[in-house]
Amino acid sequence: MVSVPGFLLRRLYQRGSLKNTETGFEFLLANRLGSGYAHGMLPLVVDGDEVSPEATAFVLDGVISPFDTVSRDNTFTLAMNKTIVVKVEGTSLSPGTHTIGMGFDVPGLGTLKFDFTDVVE
Repeated sequence: MVSVPGFLLRRLYQRGSLKNTETGFEFLLANRLGSGYAHGMLPLVVDGDEVSPEATAFVLDGVISPFDTVSRDNTFTLAMNKTIVVKVEGTSLSPGTHTIGMGFDVPGLGTLKFDFTDVVE
């Protein structure tokens, strides 16, 4: 099985986009790597703590796709040159540096994981 290194996947994250919202926090992923889809999502990890998949969702072209609904029958597709918002509800980040990790199951590639570090002001 082909492996995609974390440093390459980290390029999906749009640096400086991590911010608190009225109901939680969000960040942007900009796909400049190639079209693909996932049939499973791992829980988001914030500073070492897992976030419930029910509280996490992708927003693409106004369509909300909660992490816990992504499956083999309901894949999440990310086309090339698209930007998505990852929203987390119910959790705010304190000012300072945070490390966010995420992973997804991709057919033919297995589980892909990466993390990034950014600052919330």
